Parts: sequence; structure tokens; C-alpha cells
Amino acid sequence: MSDLERLQKVIAHAGVASRRKAEDLIVQGKVTVNGKVVKELGTKVSPNDKVEVEGVPIAKEPPVYYLFYKPRGVISSVKDDKGRKVVTDYFPEVEERIFPIGRLDYDTSGVLLLTNDGDFANLLMHPSYQIDKVYVAKTKGIPSTEQLKSFKKGINVDGDRLKAVHAKVISTDQKKNTAIVQLILHEGKNRQVRKMFEAIGVPVDKLKREKYGFITVEGMNAGDIRPLKPHEVKQLRELADKNVK
Repeated sequence: MSDLERLQKVIAHAGVASRRKAEDLIVQGKVTVNGKVVKELGTKVSPNDKVEVEGVPIAKEPPVYYLFYKPRGVISSVKDDKGRKVVTDYFPEVEERIFPIGRLDYDTSGVLLLTNDGDFANLLMHPSYQIDKVYVAKTKGIPSTEQLKSFKKGINVDGDRLKAVHAKVISTDQKKNTAIVQLILHEGKNRQVRKMFEAIGVPVDKLKREKYGFITVEGMNAGDIRPLKPHEVKQLRELADKNVK
């Protein structure tokens, strides 16, 4: 894997400016690399290059890793143009420019990881790395064994092939015609679990991601955060590496 990154990305990641603003600064000749003015937006730099913006060296942030128990009704983003609550609103004390690894839908709660380490995030999100994501859904209706088998084979929804690694009914309430169903996914497409259940005519009432790999929110309340322990970060890296095809 190349250590070279686009100059505007490096500036943005250091917290100096947004990526778009960083591009403006480059074009305006306000950025130097190893003492030379660079105005070319395609320029890539290595971690050893000395980058200065308006004469001030950029400081590289130390990597940080957090587990967040995302509540329902929160956007998995760092900002929202409609003014809705976003996940980073729960991290007012964190100075680093963290972002969520992947996303959980607005109405879905549970395990969400955040970091400022782009390589770590890419490693976990890459489709080749098969990390189990365990979801528990409360459904309006009780899916049949055959319907759950179709999840494992994969179903076509809106031109997408959506698939679960595992699917089982945990419990049912015949009177209320509801069920608690566990699904394990390797991918995480937009509203995937809800779309899969809608496709079989069993809509989801509530949805929670209970596990990401081996990480759980056990003992936490919705809205709680905690730093990942160093051994957890190491294990997640190893898990992704082990699962590569």
C-alpha cells in the first residue's frame, strides 16, 4: 500500500481547513512542500514530506479510536445540512477530526466506530475484509424459514444483490405477530437490513447493531462513548487481515 496521499487530503486531515478550502490554498500558492510552493492539485506527498500552510508546518494528529453506542435519530456523519444531530455532536471534548467508520442508518442504534485514522477505516470497510456485523431486528410480522434462507442466498433489491451470512429467529410473539430476528452481514449497504425485510413483506420496527467483529456495546447506554483499547484496535486490524480473500 502506498504511503502517498493527496496534498489537500493531508492538509484537511491535519485540521487546518476543509478539503475544498485546502484546494483553494494550494491554487493560491499558500502551500509549500519541502520549502517549494506547490500549486498542482494532483500533488501527492509522503509522511516524510514537510508541508507548510502560509508558513506554518502542519501537525499530524495522533490516531484515536472510539466506540460509540449510537442512539436512534442521529446521523452517521460529521455534519448535516438540515441541522439534525450528528454522531460527532457526542464528542465535544475530542479535538481530533474524527469520522465514523461506515454508517448506521438514522433510525438504527448500536455499535459505531469513529477514528481519525483513514488507513484503519479503509481496512475495516474494504469489501474484501469479511468482518461480521451482527444486527437484531424487531419485525412487524414473523418471517418464515424459507424467507430467511433467501437472505443467505441473496436477494435483488433495486438492482442491488443483498445478502446475509446468517439469519435466525430468536423469538416470536404470535399474538402481536412480531419477531426478534438476528442477521449477520459482511457488507453494510445503505438501509440494507430494512430493505431485505421489506422485500419479503416483513417490515422492521426497530433495528440495532449489536456487534462489529467482537466489539459490543454491552454495559453501555445509548449515547455513551469510550476509547477503544489498544489491544482492541490491534485485534480489529488482525481480524481484517485474516479475513482477506
